Amino acid sequence: MYGDATIELVHAVAASGVDRMAVLMRHSAREFNPNVHDLVNPLTDEGRDLARRFGERLPKEYTLRGYASPPERCLETAQLALLGHASKGGATTRVRPVEGLGVFYVLDQMKMFRALGDAAGLGGFVDRWVAGELPVDTVIPADIAARLVFDICASKVDGATAAKQIDLCVSHDLTVHLVRDQLLGQPPAHGDVEFLDALAVYRRAGRLCIQSSLAPAREVA
Repeated sequence: MYGDATIELVHAVAASGVDRMAVLMRHSAREFNPNVHDLVNPLTDEGRDLARRFGERLPKEYTLRGYASPPERCLETAQLALLGHASKGGATTRVRPVEGLGVFYVLDQMKMFRALGDAAGLGGFVDRWVAGELPVDTVIPADIAARLVFDICASKVDGATAAKQIDLCVSHDLTVHLVRDQLLGQPPAHGDVEFLDALAVYRRAGRLCIQSSLAPAREVA
């Protein structure tokens, strides 16, 4: 089920003694209506149920705080996860949009969609992006964009206000693919980023770490 790998990751990180973490995750299941701008496509009813159940399964000793890319499907994913968490006795704060979790790295959306078509899919697009093969006016360089997203997540970890806290940072599959590739060395060939898939960012012994469900944690300088 969508979200299972992320739940396992969060519980594993929690069990290792981490009190505060940021979870950079893709939104829940969405519509794919070709007649509207892609960022306008909302969650499906299944996606709403998945997001709520995802929140129900998070460890209840943690306070849950939400941040999201501005599109409604990302905000709704975070809101429903917090509702699910609260329905099972977990403490929550609030959800707010963060532009840095959106597609800020896209400089020209028309050129980006054209490049996606030329690359025959998201994986090929990320490979070309990382290799520096996209026009310079299409997207911000991959290493810079990935680091900016990571820094946002790290700032949430360091700015946590509860003794035990999880910050949900809901974004898009392209963002998770990019950060996973650049900071964990896991390119798209390692597998698709499915709905509710995520990366965990946290400190261990004062050192910033990032971890996916596919491989052990890696320290980020």
